[in-house]
Amino acid sequence: MTTPPAPFTPEQPAAPEQPAAPAKKGSRILKQVGGVVVAIAIALGVKFGLPYLTGDAPVHAKAGECVTVTGPDNDPKVDTTDCSSGKADLFKVVKVIDDTFDVNKCGTELSALAQQLESDKFVLCLEEVPAK
Repeated sequence: MTTPPAPFTPEQPAAPEQPAAPAKKGSRILKQVGGVVVAIAIALGVKFGLPYLTGDAPVHAKAGECVTVTGPDNDPKVDTTDCSSGKADLFKVVKVIDDTFDVNKCGTELSALAQQLESDKFVLCLEEVPAK
């Protein structure tokens, strides 16, 4: 028969705790790299995804459609709209010239607007629709 251990009394010191193992250097670096990757992914999402969610992405209108052009000249916002809407800044797309930013290809009688949608670049040749 074995003798049971003596009951714990306050005079007995508690068993010493084991020191925490130091963090592995590799896992700390991995967390830092992961944080940088997440930050880059968020930045790219905001730059490329947010305009499409908010409707600020460039519009690749087709010939015959009407668009409104608002905003500053260096960053115009183009939205397709009904040609009979009578809105201000309403233009009819006469032709679309793909794979260029050369606004001179529209000639002198039409207004031109260079746009880029992802990797597609194009020029919208526009004719002003008189306000009603």
